[in-house]
Amino acid sequence: MNQFKEYLFLYLKGAAMGAADVVPGVSGGTIAFIAGIYEQLIESIKSISFSTLLILKKDGFKAAWDSINGTFLLTLGLGVITSLVSLAHVITYLLETYPEMVWSFFFGLIIASSLMVKRMIRTWNLPVLGSMLVGAAVAYWISVATPAGGSDNFLFIFFSGAVAICAMILPGISGAFILLLLGMYTSMIEALKSFDVPVVTVFVSGCGIGLLAFSRVLSWMFKNYHNETLSLLMGFMLGSLNKVWPWKLTLKTFEDHHGKLIPIVQENISPLKYETLTLKNPYLYPSVALMVFAIVFIFFLEKIGAEHKA
Repeated sequence: MNQFKEYLFLYLKGAAMGAADVVPGVSGGTIAFIAGIYEQLIESIKSISFSTLLILKKDGFKAAWDSINGTFLLTLGLGVITSLVSLAHVITYLLETYPEMVWSFFFGLIIASSLMVKRMIRTWNLPVLGSMLVGAAVAYWISVATPAGGSDNFLFIFFSGAVAICAMILPGISGAFILLLLGMYTSMIEALKSFDVPVVTVFVSGCGIGLLAFSRVLSWMFKNYHNETLSLLMGFMLGSLNKVWPWKLTLKTFEDHHGKLIPIVQENISPLKYETLTLKNPYLYPSVALMVFAIVFIFFLEKIGAEHKA
């Protein structure tokens, strides 16, 4: 029963990662960090290699499965896939209807998770501080970059998957926003909604190749530069706060392949001026409440996790 409960919680963590990856501005990697499974996830992905086939041939399926932490990856992956397919409609609806409250909740999540990462850094020195500043600068630059027009070419779809998945496992850098920059976000959401098998298959193939390659880079960084890597990830989170600020004034849009207007140039504004400048309800009190709730919720989960480990 305890094992079933453990896998159920792991599945729910995967679902939370998938929900975050649907949103352009929030990273599934951030959720993995919050859930306390980030390094285990990276190591498990990294363990998938040609040697897995050799173990399969020599020692059988169970040995190969255990060597890649297969049950962990499968359970987490099922949660991610379930969320991507089922929540694509819900998340897009909420973002279109109540963007201020959705972004406020994620803003609080990122603040709390960056503070959690800070507490994991054992020593602060110049290289560690420099890594954090580089991470913040990169994430900020990505958040203000102008989206491209996208493409229906399968090679470009494959490339988009490979690049986006790298961002999806980096806390603070949103894979969905990378897709938005490449002009592929709406196309991929529509492909998920309509179960466009060829497009989804090519995209997922790109994700798989990118994930296997990038996980090795991250694993090496954690083993050799643990504090610097954590501070870099913390910087990514802090730099991404510019993107997830709830109250924005859209200055420029572009029309995607489906005739939908996508904001490409936005300015962060005060919630007190939001209604005047945009003629929209700022939902100030519920938004601030959700932001505070997200912060409290993350530290509550951290406390529960610490008690569970003890």
